[in-house]
Amino acid sequence: MASRSFRISRLRLYSIPIRTRIPLKFGSETLTSVECFRVGLSLVDEQNNSAEGWGETPLSVQWVWPSPAPYQQRLETLQKFCRDTAQRWISSRLEGHPLESGYDFIENSLRQVFDRFNKETRHGQHAPRAEPMPWLAALVSNSAFDLALHDAYGRLLGKPIYETYRPEYLGGDLAGFMEPAPDTGVSFRNRYPSDYLVKSPAKTLLAWHLVGGLDPIHPGELTGGEPADGHPVLLEDWIKRDGLKCLKIKLRGTDEKWDYQRLTQVGELALPLGVEWLTADFNCTVVEPGYVNEILDRLQREHREIFDRLLYVEQPFAYDLERDRLDVHSVSSRKPLFLDESAHDWRMIRLGRDLGWTGVALKTCKTQTGAILSACWARAHGIQLMVQDLTNPMLAQVPHVLLASHVGTIMGVETNSMQFYPEASLPEANVHPGIYQRREGAIDLSSITGPGFGYRVEEIRRVLPPPLEVLRD
Repeated sequence: MASRSFRISRLRLYSIPIRTRIPLKFGSETLTSVECFRVGLSLVDEQNNSAEGWGETPLSVQWVWPSPAPYQQRLETLQKFCRDTAQRWISSRLEGHPLESGYDFIENSLRQVFDRFNKETRHGQHAPRAEPMPWLAALVSNSAFDLALHDAYGRLLGKPIYETYRPEYLGGDLAGFMEPAPDTGVSFRNRYPSDYLVKSPAKTLLAWHLVGGLDPIHPGELTGGEPADGHPVLLEDWIKRDGLKCLKIKLRGTDEKWDYQRLTQVGELALPLGVEWLTADFNCTVVEPGYVNEILDRLQREHREIFDRLLYVEQPFAYDLERDRLDVHSVSSRKPLFLDESAHDWRMIRLGRDLGWTGVALKTCKTQTGAILSACWARAHGIQLMVQDLTNPMLAQVPHVLLASHVGTIMGVETNSMQFYPEASLPEANVHPGIYQRREGAIDLSSITGPGFGYRVEEIRRVLPPPLEVLRD
């Protein structure tokens, strides 16, 4: 099975624009709309058997490329990069399992496209800009192709994709992909992804609700301009309607007084309503560990219950770990400290471990291949896992929640597209109602069945726009 080779016979690229019902703040920027990039990939094997797979990712510009450069300029650059990446995919010869061909593409082809793209931009061959596109943006741009490849492979074999992460489908063990930390007895020889994945994945997962930096907490914060669309606006109403148990709180990272007040305000409102767990997300804006330590220490002194309910802290510091090698052991000695934007691959997780990070938040938007391999490396080294959202609507929600159910997270999964654009996923929700709504604080994955990612696309009545591009081999 592992020796089979494949070719991509056709790629279809789509862009689906979505507007948020309320703004979502990422660090210093605010998101009010997003382009969802969708890929249809037709895979053909040596016997001329074929299957089409699908992948989708929101191109959340503010998250993948924080910058003072104009939003539209960054978006158009990402769209151009997606097209360049598509040209490389359609000309690729794929060998073996999608983990193998996807890993090879990231390590070689994507790097080449990325380096050439940034070099050409600096020399004026693309729209000029003052800074290179980040590697995180390249990974997110590639993720829809990678997801579609995994889906197509599973559909070609007639198997759910997670059933194929076993030795009989792979050409070699995990030692061919990554190396253990040198100070451990970990070995990846004769070890496969199935050794690190959950044996009986849960069909229900606790759902984390995102408390955005602009979300109103109390009625006095309402402006009168909030949507009247039947969905909650105030946090209390969300908690009561969805039975929420877990809240992720967006913070500024540049205003210690505001951040502390936000944590205490949310905690004092939410805990009496039955919320059990909180997290704090600084979105890479903090410049030194003392900022976080002071907030945590004050919280422990003055609001012990809120401190005790804080499950972990997410990515306070700039995501370029190689450039900004902050020692963060002082933070992780207080609370588990999770990489998010920095966790590009297992190498960055290894570096993060050396610097004091104790957990990693996985995202399918950095590719399914990278997420699976990162999960294996982390679990082998005793690093805790979480699966975080990129406000995934439509098809993007399915691999996202499947990843959480299969890797074994510290607590459920973050899922917030129903907060910011609930109407966007109505066709998919008719087939998978349990993953686009939260009831009793959880989502229900039982409708996800069948080969590949179990999208059941044939049953989803979504009318797609004309493709941006159709490529054939």
